[in-house]
Amino acid sequence: MKVTKIEGFSTLIIFIIAAAILSASQSVVTTSLTDIMSDFGINSITAQWVYSVFLLVLGVMIPTSAFITKRFTVKTILTTSLGLFIIGCLIAYVAPNIVILIIARIIQAIGCGILLPITQIVLFKVIPKEKWQIFMGLFGLIIGIAPALAPTLGGIIIDAINWRAIFIIFAVITIIILICGLITCKLDFGTEDYPLDVTSLFLSVVAFVGIMLGFTDIAQYKFDLVFVILPIVIGVIALIFFVKRQISIEHPLLHLKALKNKYFVAGTVFSAILYFTMCGINVIIPLFVQSIAFHSATTAGIVLLPGTIVMIIFNFVGPVLATKIGVRKVLILSCIFTFVGFISMMTYNIESNITYMVITQIIRCIGAGLGLMPCVTWTISTVSKGVEDATAINNTVRQIIGSIGAAMSVVIMAIFAGGAIGHNIISVAAFGNTSLVMAILTIISLIIVLIYIKNIEEEGVGE
Repeated sequence: MKVTKIEGFSTLIIFIIAAAILSASQSVVTTSLTDIMSDFGINSITAQWVYSVFLLVLGVMIPTSAFITKRFTVKTILTTSLGLFIIGCLIAYVAPNIVILIIARIIQAIGCGILLPITQIVLFKVIPKEKWQIFMGLFGLIIGIAPALAPTLGGIIIDAINWRAIFIIFAVITIIILICGLITCKLDFGTEDYPLDVTSLFLSVVAFVGIMLGFTDIAQYKFDLVFVILPIVIGVIALIFFVKRQISIEHPLLHLKALKNKYFVAGTVFSAILYFTMCGINVIIPLFVQSIAFHSATTAGIVLLPGTIVMIIFNFVGPVLATKIGVRKVLILSCIFTFVGFISMMTYNIESNITYMVITQIIRCIGAGLGLMPCVTWTISTVSKGVEDATAINNTVRQIIGSIGAAMSVVIMAIFAGGAIGHNIISVAAFGNTSLVMAILTIISLIIVLIYIKNIEEEGVGE
């Protein structure tokens, strides 16, 4: 059945709206953790799994997105992902204990993990290649706003009703989106009888969970053999076997052909480094503001919020600029703003003015906003014939590296501080040195841009 441009675009709109709602569910629970701790009589380490398990499952689901796109129709994918999310919301609403709540969050995350990467694939399939940058910018703007506003909206709901109300509200909204999707979703890319390689899926889960758990546990357990080193080693071994298997079997879970393209690899590395620093800063800035400068948690939020809003805006501005002046110039600007932001952070001290910190974070966030979406779009453009697998590879690498960045930034800062981070000069210097590490990573990113990043129409770029 032939699908019109209007029908294709309406399907894309449904996917983007659904992706925005589901992505908001990642962070909406952060303001409810205190209430959950009180209701279930648990500590903060246990409660944080309500949030972190969602991110973990998202990462596990990403490698399956290429298989899902080939095997199932667009409407089936939309129905299944939203259906799972709704079921997770309802279970979370009635959860009698933390175990059931975490299970509910896992079900939610499976639905979200199916939908988010496939929304990008739908975008790349529906929108003409020459307009990818603009629409990826719009996608980044919408997807960025939802998680940024979710904690605040969650707090309002909790204060007005209770934390359980969050899940029933999300369920109702998702049901409405699902009904609209069933009516308007007529897009069909065709399917094939593509088998699921269970061994590859198992290896990818072990690899991702092992590496992610190991690095995220560093902040709490340092370099403990059981909690850190062993999971990372197991994860790396599983990853090696996963890669070898994808190369050797006829129907791999993930075609790795894109990794033969030097431009794709360079773009993926650039976006991964940027994501590493972004996730790392989201952890160490609150640590500096609260533990070193002795300000409140609210102040820490104030320092980050304006920059976050600016980054969301530049998630749209960046791709638009890339269509006007070329992606290479935009990514150079991204590196310059990011570098200046990190160098400015090296001047922070215990007496630093809050306004100064806000301004410097805005500068850094302009760089992050300019860089991420243009780079991701350009990277996929270099291998546009294999967009499903390329998107899955790019998203998986970013998710892993981002998780590692959040953990390693705290570890690096603690090492520079000689162990404990506190209200002292040594910790201030440790924060400055950690910012220097981030600045050096930005220089590496700039070198990648200067050597490898070219405008897509240039000879030799793309397939």
